[in-house]
Amino acid sequence: MNRTLALLALHAAVLLFGFAGLFGKWLTLSPLLIVFARTAVAAASLGLVRLARPGPLPSFDLRLLATGAVLALHWVSFFVAIQVADVATGLLGYASFPLFALLLERAPAGRRWSRRDVATAVLVVAGLVLMVPEFTLANRTVAGMLWGILSGFTFALLTVLNRRHAARRPAADIAFWQNLCAALTLLPVLALVDRSALAGPVLGGREVALLLALGLVCTALAHTLFIACLKEVTAHTASVVAALEPVYGIALAYVLLGERPDARVLAGGALIVAAALVATTRRASPP
Repeated sequence: MNRTLALLALHAAVLLFGFAGLFGKWLTLSPLLIVFARTAVAAASLGLVRLARPGPLPSFDLRLLATGAVLALHWVSFFVAIQVADVATGLLGYASFPLFALLLERAPAGRRWSRRDVATAVLVVAGLVLMVPEFTLANRTVAGMLWGILSGFTFALLTVLNRRHAARRPAADIAFWQNLCAALTLLPVLALVDRSALAGPVLGGREVALLLALGLVCTALAHTLFIACLKEVTAHTASVVAALEPVYGIALAYVLLGERPDARVLAGGALIVAAALVATTRRASPP
């Protein structure tokens, strides 16, 4: 893969990440069931790829159990946000993760914030406040945004935790174990939850097809493309393109679902996307 193909594949991966949000509207299933199926399908497909690779397989690390649980919470809160509100609100709430990444990285180390850090924090907070129509939990947009913010926080936490594993394990191996551990984490939760709480129809052909597409295309394939691109493009470039996920997701929701965000949401979203771009703007190093 040359650099041009790598950039095209990178945008395709981020487009698929944004596309995943639409499944929260197409599937009338519980977010718990959606995420369990997504992670189980992704783990199964990544497991087959893992077994097909030559060489010894890395041993299991118990710490991956914790990251799998965080991944499960991240995706469950993401789909709850979309089902409670809409795709735009869920994606833009999730896009607040640069602020939480700064807090999780800076606070333990006691490092001072740079001007870029302050700009990121101000833009994220301003964007979120601008999106709030009224400060009450009874409002579906507010409730959806709070679930989206939880999704952003857990994603930032997962990113910080993954840095410890990335130096010692292949990225595809990390993705396999985290998806498997996420599915195993949700399995007892599903068993304990009353059947009536799992709102939605009995799984039919349509639901199975959508869940397979979500797990194979928007999870396993998207992560594989994203990882493969890092051999040809810098992490800086990958981070900037990844910040476009809400843009792709909102555009797809407009075309395929007819969801048209109002001017307030678009303005707040623009500030949040700008924060993500500011957070990843630094001098690029050679690939």
